[in-house]
Amino acid sequence: MVDQTTHGEASTAHDTFAVDIVNDYVPPLKDPHLLAVATGETVVRRRASDFNRSRPLNLTKDIELTPIDTSTKVDSTAGNESLVQVSKQGVTVDIERASSTGIFPSTTVSQAPSTREHGSTTNLTGSRTATQRRWARMHFAVLCYNFFLAGWNDGSTGPLLPTIQRAHHIGFAIVSMLFIINSVGYVLGAVANVHLDEKLGIGKTLLLGSITQLMCYVLLATGGPFPLMCVAFFFGGFGFCLQITQGNTFVGTLENASPKLGLLHASYGLGALSAPLVATQFSSQQHWYFHYLISTGLAIINVALISSIFRLKTSAVIKAEGGLPPAEDHSDRMENRYKQILTIPSVHFMAFWTLVYVGVEVTLGGWIVTFIQEKRGGGTSAGYISSGFFGGLMMGRLTLLWLNQKIGEHRVMFLYAVLAIGLEATIWAVPSAFENAIAVSFIGLLMGPMYPILVHHSAEILPKWLYPGCIGWISGLGQTGSAVLPFLTGLLASRFGISSLQPFVVSMMSTMIVLWAFVPRVRKVD
Repeated sequence: MVDQTTHGEASTAHDTFAVDIVNDYVPPLKDPHLLAVATGETVVRRRASDFNRSRPLNLTKDIELTPIDTSTKVDSTAGNESLVQVSKQGVTVDIERASSTGIFPSTTVSQAPSTREHGSTTNLTGSRTATQRRWARMHFAVLCYNFFLAGWNDGSTGPLLPTIQRAHHIGFAIVSMLFIINSVGYVLGAVANVHLDEKLGIGKTLLLGSITQLMCYVLLATGGPFPLMCVAFFFGGFGFCLQITQGNTFVGTLENASPKLGLLHASYGLGALSAPLVATQFSSQQHWYFHYLISTGLAIINVALISSIFRLKTSAVIKAEGGLPPAEDHSDRMENRYKQILTIPSVHFMAFWTLVYVGVEVTLGGWIVTFIQEKRGGGTSAGYISSGFFGGLMMGRLTLLWLNQKIGEHRVMFLYAVLAIGLEATIWAVPSAFENAIAVSFIGLLMGPMYPILVHHSAEILPKWLYPGCIGWISGLGQTGSAVLPFLTGLLASRFGISSLQPFVVSMMSTMIVLWAFVPRVRKVD
């Protein structure tokens, strides 16, 4: 404790300043005495050393120093507790007792107006209020439900493919057009997302995607002709691209994003696991398209949740509402975003890797049912094997997080791919429906962590100001794999039979290994 006489002498040797610091940042004061920080109406007592551990949420370029009237200083004779003067304009921290150490005598910290926007106040120490934590959990929960519905959509197609062929009297090649049309909608959604993300923000873009997806299910539930199904699948691809891209972008830029992405994509796996269990029940019914009435109900819930929780707000407002750090402002670099994105080689390697991955995932989840029925003597209950694959996908995204961290996300991808190829070879060689079903489930387990790893790794190596557009392009081009590979599978099956499925999948998994080798481990783009 500094002597009162020394304190008084030192206080006359310094001018008194006010430091106007915005956006909730407190400078690293090296005062050994206790300081008090006011947030709203609440005073939180902290040690000065604690401020050095507080991470700034957003610091403006300039810190303005303005003199204040010395009459506002705290009376130093009031004792040890008279360290601060709290007012509605800010907090005056009296550190005259430590003036002998060379620290400026009086500091006024004012709150940035932005901290009170939309009823959200960020604590100066970096902690979040209970309301902010609740909003953050609700935002994440809605995105998880969004991904659940995406998985439900993809998991519904496989068990219904043989039924669609019989109902519309079409072959492998024609029914594969559903995948092509869906992919066209997805790619257009990826291109549009770069513009929509900047102009509309996450709230409006998510709502647009959810309404478009609802239109898809309404059309499918009518049981109309095959061309109408193609139109519906186009709307579905466009709508889901907007939603999945926004979800990946939002969660991928959060702190500690890796486990959150694992849980987010596990929700996709849960939806893909649940859908075949229901779709298989409808596959043998005359009104098989009634399955899409359930999908319509789920889509209505999705629209309602997005409308009530995201409320047409931008990503910056949503993060502030949840007490999360805002994204850095890169508005000065936003010119010609399309050109910037397309000139990054890593974006294209990851996009083509995603194309092959998504294609293998949809091909196995869809065509494996037909393969088991025709080559392994399975009946209509073979649709449950698709559930086993997507169930493994979900479990892999939840249970293998520790292995990803232990081995390293970049290296572990090679391990998963090699093991999946070995299991796929057993399906090719062993003529047993039971063994094939078990192998398919473990392939899903190994493939599960791959896509979340890609999303997280891309956030690490790509420029932050281009990340929303980059992940949109990666997922958009990648989704073409869900059309191209199943379509090629249909063409091969028409020519050589469905037994061509396994060698084709093995070759595509091998291609994934080659493409991932070109993806850099660390950031190479400034």
